[in-house]
Amino acid sequence: MNHDLLKQVIYDQHEIIKNFQIFPREYEFDLNANYIVIGIRRAGKSTLLYKIVQDLIAEGTDWNQIIYINFEDERLSEFTLNDFNDIISVQAEMSDKKGWFFLDEIQNIDGWEKFARRLADSKEHTFITGSNAKMLSSEIEKRLGGRYLTKYVTPYNFREYLTAKNIDYSDKAILSTKDSGKIRRELETYFYFGGFPENLEYIDKREYVSSIYQKILLGDIAARNGIRNNTGLRLLMKKIAESVKDEVSYSKLHNTLKTIGVSISKDVVIDYVGYAQQSFLIFAIRNYFSKFVDKETTPKYYFNDNGLLNLFLTKEEPRLLENLVAINLWNKYKENVYYLKGQNLDADFFVEGTNEVIQVAYSVTNISNDRETKALVEAAKTVKEAKRFIIITWEEEKELTVDGVKIEVIPVWKWLIKN
Repeated sequence: MNHDLLKQVIYDQHEIIKNFQIFPREYEFDLNANYIVIGIRRAGKSTLLYKIVQDLIAEGTDWNQIIYINFEDERLSEFTLNDFNDIISVQAEMSDKKGWFFLDEIQNIDGWEKFARRLADSKEHTFITGSNAKMLSSEIEKRLGGRYLTKYVTPYNFREYLTAKNIDYSDKAILSTKDSGKIRRELETYFYFGGFPENLEYIDKREYVSSIYQKILLGDIAARNGIRNNTGLRLLMKKIAESVKDEVSYSKLHNTLKTIGVSISKDVVIDYVGYAQQSFLIFAIRNYFSKFVDKETTPKYYFNDNGLLNLFLTKEEPRLLENLVAINLWNKYKENVYYLKGQNLDADFFVEGTNEVIQVAYSVTNISNDRETKALVEAAKTVKEAKRFIIITWEEEKELTVDGVKIEVIPVWKWLIKN
């Protein structure tokens, strides 16, 4: 590849990084390690790399040591595996000091992992981003041979969102009538439009989230996987959104699509759902009890950002609330989060390790005798590991004891700040 073109891409990226305003995030990097930074599109992966670059420059690194290449730059549309060696040559031309390599959205180049391994073997400082979970496949992990640490990046959690909005969420602020009111006001926007960092700059937030969804659906899922039946894909995602909070099997999704005239096989449904998970659009939480039986698990699916789910729903606050709780739990605990479904037991979440059973209820009325408390009491009897029992609501807060089980009722804004 033309070296002057590569240098132009790098120098232009330097100017972007120099002038980029960065808000603090809850991520830390060991600069002695190499990283693969993954997550849903527009979650802020590049911004984290910008922050690393800015810190390096502040500590004395020269700009000519910074080799930052965004592979979504249209000037690199013809870039192939054979061109990677030119990046090393260009770094040597730009500086006689050791380089720092930042390779953004590298999954666009087939065979990228071979170059990544060579960089690591050469003891180069390397940071790689991607928007596809295929980057963590067992095959690629084998090729990289443990040379990279993985950092999973999400849209803003609520604390990060408040920080970006310059809203105080300290213990003092939580107790202050005025400051807590500001926090609850910001929750409204976060609840409906999610935490994509750039969305804070937009007036029409729904339109911005919709543009991200279209890019994920048509680019990261359809184009990348050669899908031609975009209508079937769109309707499948719509049905998954309408099923948030509920167990759903591949067979059920297949039959639902069939009843509305969408003719795709069950195997295709399985593939499409897998692609959606690989692009970080959705994630699955499974039944805790399914670990102990030899049968196909019927998961619950959730969307990785509330703004994305809200594109499909109208006045579905209970689904949005449960989705928001699921996001927070999944981002923190991953596969250690389950739901509980068994005889006489139906609880929204169980976190293995913290041993918390969590119910989500937008509003509670006769709280000592409703679905939420009954499920928690049954969980206390059935799941010996369960130690803490919580109901997350929109605004109610109290503590109560039902059949000897202590239950905490926590408003979601407080729970999000503390968790």
